[in-house]
Amino acid sequence: MALKINELCVNCDVCEPACPNAAITQGPEIYEIDPDRCTECKGHFDEPQCVVVCPVECIDPDPAWPESEPQLLAKLARLQQEQEQ
Repeated sequence: MALKINELCVNCDVCEPACPNAAITQGPEIYEIDPDRCTECKGHFDEPQCVVVCPVECIDPDPAWPESEPQLLAKLARLQQEQEQ
């Protein structure tokens, strides 16, 4: 399942550089996570790094993007393949 930053975000800027897939960007109001790039850090770390570094605990699972671990790993493989091209 992709992750989502909720309205508690204080724009502290620590999550964006922590994301290994460059899925986090500054939105109009708060940071946003691109569900097409978010793999919950599967294949990189044991837990999502944005959640680890977030000081206000504003990152939740996004129910609009239910994905299994195999689906997240397949997404990671696709991202890595795109990066190589």
